[in-house]
Order: sequence, then structure tokens, then C-alpha cells
Amino acid sequence: MHADAVVLDIDGVLLDVADSYRRAIVESVERLYDRTIDRDDVQLFKDAGGFNNDWDVTYAAALYVLVDEREPIGLSTFTDQIESQGGGLDAAEAVASAHLDDEVLAAVREEWDREGLREAFQALYLGADLYRELEGGEPPFETAGYIHDEPIILDPETIDRLRQHADVGVLTGRPAAEADIALDRVGLSVPDEHRFTMDDWEAGKPHPHALVTLAERFDADSVAFAGDTLDDVKTAVNAAESDPEREYYGIGVLTGGLTGESGRRAYEAAGAATVVDSVNDLPTLLFE
Repeated sequence: MHADAVVLDIDGVLLDVADSYRRAIVESVERLYDRTIDRDDVQLFKDAGGFNNDWDVTYAAALYVLVDEREPIGLSTFTDQIESQGGGLDAAEAVASAHLDDEVLAAVREEWDREGLREAFQALYLGADLYRELEGGEPPFETAGYIHDEPIILDPETIDRLRQHADVGVLTGRPAAEADIALDRVGLSVPDEHRFTMDDWEAGKPHPHALVTLAERFDADSVAFAGDTLDDVKTAVNAAESDPEREYYGIGVLTGGLTGESGRRAYEAAGAATVVDSVNDLPTLLFE
């Protein structure tokens, strides 16, 4: 396997976000509703597809809590039905609508406070000072912010080795400002034209547009995309289908929510070209 360009996801690939983004999801729901899902259960939403935006995961988790309080439904059943409906927040709403009668559904929708959830999430993740800077208002409560404590996975030597052999880009579901913070922390400088963030496109992964556009900008014949979710792998699979003149390799990384042999099998079933233990394995995989 060889790649002219290497495109990297951020969360779970460059940084460990188990105690930041995923913690913020769980605790945002708990702050508003005094009940939440387990942190490990966030992966059920990720595996259902269509949840690159962690605000959407937060909204869907809260919706599940509100639905389950009124008409109990197992979380795995709820997320399986989301997957069968095509994934994402719209599918979660469709599952809720099918599970509840109209009167109960109306009550759930009334209580489902997406704006409040987003504010809580941003306050928990960013902390009060960054919240004021990036959100332009007062946070709903004072916190230090989990963003400052995300362990770095990407080694400086890996950056150097990748850049010796290939162009390097970034494709992430983070907002641009939060992507900037992450890339600064890991020491990876990427020009705007070589990255896509939440702010750059609406479709999100696994739609292939962003990856194909990056391939075009790099004028690359072969592109490797390393990510930590099934949607990341499916993005590369979809790019190969929409742009058959190039080779696209979806590489699953086992430092996010998918780990061990079960994670490896899940990636392979989604069409991964290969699976690696860490982003730091990429130079040897691709160039030696």
C-alpha cells in the first residue's frame, strides 16, 4: 500500500478524546436530565453512523433518555433502529416517533432542549474562558474545560516521516476553531485548503465530497484516510466509488472507540483497507 497523500481525522487519531468529548456528551445529558448513558455507550451511536458531530450524539443520547423514561427501550435496540433508518439525528427522531404515541412524543419534544444541551457541552468541553472567546457569550456555568487535558497520540517523528513521503491533510467533524486548538497541541500545521472541518461542509462523513476534494487539491493518485469510526472508513469507500480514477484506502485506527479484535473486525466489515494500532504505525505501513 502506498499513498501520495495522507488525510487524518483528529479525534481518537491525533488526540485521545475519551475524557473530553465523550465525557462532555455524557455529562451534558446528566446536567439537564439527571440521567444519562454510560460513556462506553457513546460508541453505539457512533457505530450506528451519521454521528460525526458530537453535538448530534449529545442530542440523540438525551432523546433516548427522554424516550426510555416514558416507554422503555433498550439502548442497543434504539441505536440498531437508528442504523436501520440510515443513521444520524434524523434517524434518531424517526425511531422516537415510531416508538411513542403522538401525545407522549409531543411531551418529549417539548422537554428535548438541544440548545441547552449544546451550551452545556461547550461549557464542559471548552471551559469558561474559551467559551467566552469562541461562543461570544457567558457560559451557563464555570468550568476549567476538558479540551486542555486531551492526551496526544501523534508523535512528532510520525509527522516528519509522513511529510517526507506524502502530502498531509486533515478531515474532521470538529468546528474549525477547535480543530485549530487540536492541531496546535499536536504540532501539526495544515493550511486551510488542505483540511475540512465542520464549518467547511454540511454533509459530513461518510459523504465523500471532502476527501475527494482534498485528493484533487493534492493532485494525488492515491490517498490514505485514517480515522477512528466506521464512518471514516466508509468515507474512503464512498470516495473510491465516486472517484474511480484514484485509489482510496480507509484505515481504521484502534485508539478511539473501536479497539481490540472486535474493533478490527468491525473496520474490516466496513471495508477498511487495513487496521492499525495507532496513527504512528502509518509511516511504516505506507512507505517501508
